[in-house]
Amino acid sequence: MDKKLAILFIFSAALVMEAVFDSVGAEPVEDKQALLDFLDNMNHSPHVNWDENTSVCQGWRGVTCNSDKSRVIALRLPGAGLSGSIPPNTLSRLSALEIVSLRSNGITGPFPDGFSELKNLTSLYLQFNKFSGPLPLDFSVWNSLSVVNFSNNSFNGSIPFSISNLTHLTSLDLANNSLSGEIPDLNIPSLQDLNLANNNLSGIVPKSLIRFPSSAFAGNNLSSANALPPAFPVKPPVAHTAKKSKGLSEPALLGIIIGGCALGFAVIAGFMIVCCYQNADVDVQPVKSQKKQASVKTDSSGSQDKNNKIVFFEGCNFAFDLEDLLRASAEILGKGTFGMTYRAALEDATTVVVKRLKEVTVGKREFEQQMEIVGKIKHDNVDAVRAYYYSKEEKLIVYDYYQQGSVSAMLHGKGGEGRNSLDWDSRLRIAIGAARGIAHIHAQHGGKLVHGNIKASNIFLNSQGYGCISDIGLATLMSPIPAPSMRATGYRAPEVTDTRKTTHASDVYSFGVLLLELLTGKSPVSSTEGDQVVHLVRWVNSVVREEWTAEVFDVELLRYPNIEEEMVGMLQIGMACAARIPDQRPKMPEVERMMEEIRRVNTPNLPSTESRSEVSTPTPRAVGTPTSVQQ
Repeated sequence: MDKKLAILFIFSAALVMEAVFDSVGAEPVEDKQALLDFLDNMNHSPHVNWDENTSVCQGWRGVTCNSDKSRVIALRLPGAGLSGSIPPNTLSRLSALEIVSLRSNGITGPFPDGFSELKNLTSLYLQFNKFSGPLPLDFSVWNSLSVVNFSNNSFNGSIPFSISNLTHLTSLDLANNSLSGEIPDLNIPSLQDLNLANNNLSGIVPKSLIRFPSSAFAGNNLSSANALPPAFPVKPPVAHTAKKSKGLSEPALLGIIIGGCALGFAVIAGFMIVCCYQNADVDVQPVKSQKKQASVKTDSSGSQDKNNKIVFFEGCNFAFDLEDLLRASAEILGKGTFGMTYRAALEDATTVVVKRLKEVTVGKREFEQQMEIVGKIKHDNVDAVRAYYYSKEEKLIVYDYYQQGSVSAMLHGKGGEGRNSLDWDSRLRIAIGAARGIAHIHAQHGGKLVHGNIKASNIFLNSQGYGCISDIGLATLMSPIPAPSMRATGYRAPEVTDTRKTTHASDVYSFGVLLLELLTGKSPVSSTEGDQVVHLVRWVNSVVREEWTAEVFDVELLRYPNIEEEMVGMLQIGMACAARIPDQRPKMPEVERMMEEIRRVNTPNLPSTESRSEVSTPTPRAVGTPTSVQQ
């Protein structure tokens, strides 16, 4: 009996283990193979990181699976360097696909026949490729389609009437092709966005489409009389006009002429204002579809010039291109030393931070070399550079978005909002994390890499609540800043006269100012009611010199018990870092060790970065004793 029970137990355990392994390794095997077959038969960028040994649902760029990871439901490969015709019997096997975005590549050949098998499609983006031949005849097979964008290709033939069967269609863009014939009556109530410009279409615009602006039909051979509703009342018959004109006096005629001229000038001025506005900073607000495409086409010369592509770094799973950024809704996060920073919300719900650099003085090769150095840095306390874009007109850098905002915003408030109260533990984590990040940066590129712009607005919180530093290594790319803001000056080491020539020692000074900022809650530079400028480092030194150490600390911190020793220890480190003479400042690895020693002695239950062997720790010059702190 015992033997039978043992056998039964082993059999049951085997079934359980098999189920566990099946669930762990579950992924859409057939869809994965279809994607590999697709990629193996096309030229593509090395940034497409598809590997048969990795999970298609977790690590493949541009691939999205459903919730149970049983099917691939979205494929987004914009600007992925794809060229050649789409191989048959590859993507057509992904029958669960809902979104396909292959825009801004070099794909040639006719519209893929196999796409008729993708009956669940809701969005199809094929713009800025080299497709040719007629459009698919029967659009009704995609009865769930809501977005169709085939613009900027070489499609010819007529526009199929079957498009009118797409009852969920909200956006149709067929601009900049070679389509001919008449425009079918696309009576689709849900259609909100239409662009048929720059084709060879003829005839008249159907009544169902007259509601769209004239720009949607520009660049065709449409009949002007019926194409659009007239902007002004139709001129009356000549006989009637002459009869009316007999009764007009010379002053009245003169007034009409002057008024007409004034109206003409007003129309021209308005047109010029609109043009200037549309050519302004496109990444501040979403731009209309036609304008966005024009901007992308200008940047890439209407081609697939790889030199004007967004360059993604290894390990980045983002899938977007310049057109995505132009389409994204954008919010200004701030104006920093090196340019404007925006939060961009992309169509696929991805949110990124885009820094638009100004005053870049180096050439493309030097810019790319510096980006390659910075892009290789991977550390929990360093904000990774995810991608960059370089053209003659624009230099953009893409980072992760931190919803909590910067440490500066937390300490001092932003945009009129009140500051958030940071407790001592939070401030310690911020300081220790930033120190770890800077020490790691200083160890890169043979010890030659310098941050160059350390300040509270460039520090964020990682998932563990520790400081994470951003804006690495940009100072060397910029022209020197002749008149920096007061706050930026407060972080700058006294020996730095050229912002491009920062050093490890000047980074240490900036970190010391940051540490004093966390301890005091005060900005690096502030002004009194009498417009007297107060420098934080000088103020702290003067207060400590008078042995009023307790007056230094932020009153918010005095509510927490048993932290006096840690605060004074951190104050000592901050003042040592902010020493006026560079040689008197400690190195960042020493700073990191001193800070973690303070944390380890006083709060032993909180982990440090890694287990360390016993190292003798240099002691900064004394600035007071714990007994001088009073609550």
